[in-house]
Amino acid sequence: MEHGDLVFFPCLAVASIEDSGAQKQFCIPYLQSQSLMQLDRHTVYMIITNFMKTREEGHFLEELFEVTSCYFPIDFTPPPNDPHGITREHLILGLRAVLASTSRFAEFLLPLLIEKMDSDVQSAKLDSLQTLSACCTVYGQKELKEFLSGLWSSIRREVFQTASEKIEAEGLAALQALSTCLSRSILSPDAEDLLDSFLNSVLQDCKHHLCEPDMKLVWPSAKLLQAAAGGSSRACWKVTANVLPLLLEQYNQHAQMALHTSASISKEKIHPPSSWLQYSCFAEQQTSNHRRTILEMTLGFLRLQSRWLDEEDENGLGSLKEALCSMVFSAVTDSSTQLHLVAVRILTALAMQQGFLSSRDTDLVVDHLTRLILQESDSESCMAAVEASGTLAKVHPSAFISRMLPQLCANLQTEPNDINLNESRVVSEHSVRRHCLEALAAVCTHQSILKETVPILLDYIRTAPNGEGETNAENVVSVCKSLYRVAVQCQEDSESLQFYHQTVLPCLLSLTVQAATQDSETSSHVLLKDDILTAMVPVISAACTHLKPELASKSVSQIVGLFLDGDVSLLPENNFSSKFQPFQVNGPTELQNRLVSLLMAFVCSLPRNTEIPHLRRLLQHLLLLSLAGCSPFAYSSASKCFAGLINKCPQGDLLDDILQVTTQRIDVGLADEPSRNQAITLLVWVTKALILRYHPLSGQLTDKMIGLLSDKQLGPSVANMFSLLVSDSPDVLNKACHADVRIMFRQRFFTENVPKLVQGFNSANGDDKPNYLKALSHVLNTLPKQVLMPELPSLLSLLLEALSCADEVVQLSTLTCLEPLLLEAPETLNVHIDGLISKLLRLTSSPAMAVRITSLKCIRALIKLPLHMLLPYKQQVIRALAKPLDDKKRLVRKEAVETRCQWFLLGSPGS
Repeated sequence: MEHGDLVFFPCLAVASIEDSGAQKQFCIPYLQSQSLMQLDRHTVYMIITNFMKTREEGHFLEELFEVTSCYFPIDFTPPPNDPHGITREHLILGLRAVLASTSRFAEFLLPLLIEKMDSDVQSAKLDSLQTLSACCTVYGQKELKEFLSGLWSSIRREVFQTASEKIEAEGLAALQALSTCLSRSILSPDAEDLLDSFLNSVLQDCKHHLCEPDMKLVWPSAKLLQAAAGGSSRACWKVTANVLPLLLEQYNQHAQMALHTSASISKEKIHPPSSWLQYSCFAEQQTSNHRRTILEMTLGFLRLQSRWLDEEDENGLGSLKEALCSMVFSAVTDSSTQLHLVAVRILTALAMQQGFLSSRDTDLVVDHLTRLILQESDSESCMAAVEASGTLAKVHPSAFISRMLPQLCANLQTEPNDINLNESRVVSEHSVRRHCLEALAAVCTHQSILKETVPILLDYIRTAPNGEGETNAENVVSVCKSLYRVAVQCQEDSESLQFYHQTVLPCLLSLTVQAATQDSETSSHVLLKDDILTAMVPVISAACTHLKPELASKSVSQIVGLFLDGDVSLLPENNFSSKFQPFQVNGPTELQNRLVSLLMAFVCSLPRNTEIPHLRRLLQHLLLLSLAGCSPFAYSSASKCFAGLINKCPQGDLLDDILQVTTQRIDVGLADEPSRNQAITLLVWVTKALILRYHPLSGQLTDKMIGLLSDKQLGPSVANMFSLLVSDSPDVLNKACHADVRIMFRQRFFTENVPKLVQGFNSANGDDKPNYLKALSHVLNTLPKQVLMPELPSLLSLLLEALSCADEVVQLSTLTCLEPLLLEAPETLNVHIDGLISKLLRLTSSPAMAVRITSLKCIRALIKLPLHMLLPYKQQVIRALAKPLDDKKRLVRKEAVETRCQWFLLGSPGS
């Protein structure tokens, strides 16, 4: 631009006059920019942007604020077909970034925010509070000083009076942001401490509400105080020092009232006037509620205080330690379960602060937790104590070793009868043992406790063969669940995991091998039951998934040697009466065959890069056992172990040879009547293993399974096995076990095989059609809705056919698949709506409760379809839904009431 040139824009003139290369002045005539066309407004703001980049030192601060703040708060909604994709949220965030960009806007913006917060428009309140929080990251004490009183009044009113949880949350966030902002500034010796005076205002307006008997404003006041305290360590110390003593005093007053009321009730029970007794019970409940509220508020302040705690500094609560401990110990011994729950959390918060509690106090905390675990009949209180023990054991391991573990061990040895541990409560022996086992597992969060606890749990399993009955087996299963939890916790620490692995695996294998090699006449075989071996599988699996390569290689050599060659040198107790031959299929080794499940748990959970020694030989033995005439548990375990290894086996000659032999053996097995069940079990697991890794042979094996759906004997079981092909398996062939699982394998399976299932259904005879429907519904149920929607038009007639199938599994699976689809495809449903409604109404009388409930949910989902499609059926549906209103099951009645009400409202104004 030449010197003195004048550039004209619509409704705007800008003169640029230069003198010796220095900019002297520029002017922006005041514009009503909102009244301009969009293109002109864009031009104006581009000019302003250029000025801000090149000529920031101007004299138009207020004008610049006005030209942007006139849009606040944003109430513009972009048109639905906006090509730019700009949303209202984009505009809000963009404007907020401008308004909060500089502290120089504070004198204009803060009054505007107060005005909008005091308005009746909810969106304006929300936007103002969020903008205030954003500004607090830029502003300092100087900018806020003049407006603190107004800001606090507006925020206080919103929290005290608002009916919106979102506005309340943003108000609390804004208050915390103010506290943080006031805490940041460095004070000169003679400057006023605005944080202190601001917190004094908050305390003055909120503190007295904590003492009001009706407690209406207790929680709003507590939330405001906690938000203010959350701004900084200085704010936290200021607020907690003023509030905690008051809360402690209030708790003691209510506790005295509770004692007085309880004594009055006990005295009047000799000749109790009913009205007095009712009043006293009500008063006792009220004081309990008040104490619980005080405890919850105390917990909130303690958690805030611990956030700012520095281990090397005084935590600021030393003077209140005795009163806090007295309060929480009183609450944890109260008869109220609700007080227990909060008290346990406070105990945890106090004990987690290093150095706050003395060793005597820590021992007392552990004793209280132990008492709740062993004596509390309420499961919620007991579980709270268990979880707290797990948290605190990391910090105070010695206290748990010396005080809790001995009592837990002693109670594990109790005789099977009811234990009267409290005059008013009876805790069954079964519950005590379960709680002990859960607690033993929970506290294994420190290596020293782990080394004490794991042998205790293993000793319990060692005594199992001497027990009798189902209770003994249930106890062993419970111990295995505890060991599994310990294994999962150990995965975070390599040393703990190594100890666990080298202690637990040899012991479990030794005990089970010993049981399997004993004479059948002298062995009770408790440890060889299906449910116990099944419970041991995740214990071993969790101990192997995170092993270091060196330990994994060493262990796999030992365990493969044990199963292939009977090398028992790994086992601590290896003086067995007979040789261990788990793969022998002819002879008295059926019990030994069952232990292949433990081999599966180990070798199929190792990292994929772990080399399995003698893999070809191992696979051959597993293949033979999979097709042998042993127990279903044994051949199923062998099939799963074989499939898990096949899934991870590297591509090459070994895999090709094994798969070729496997398909031949499966064909022979399917043709041989005695081994058909074994063959189909092996087929489904091998097929799944190959589907997951996208192996080319998976298609051929899947076709074989589809063909077997027409088999008179195997068809129904094969149909159920399609669920196994596409669902997650808990013990093998999953990502946790490092299986080779390709992304979107379900979608690929659907694309390749659903057309074949549909074709097979169309060509099958009447007796076989349900098998195809069942297989199809299992496949569809595992797919995301986005994949199913494009295929719905071609599959809907089949799904409706499946609803007429007599098989309840098919009905439930189809209904589960249909429910989310009913909301998305009104055009497709239009042709089938008559048949769909009739079939759904018929299923509301199904013998299966799950079918009745899901059919009612589907009928309610239809409400989202266009009104013209549903109105012709309104009366029919309302009449038919009168019957499930009297269903014998409460859940069915509840669903029927909700569904019928929705159909009654169909077509009414506002519906």
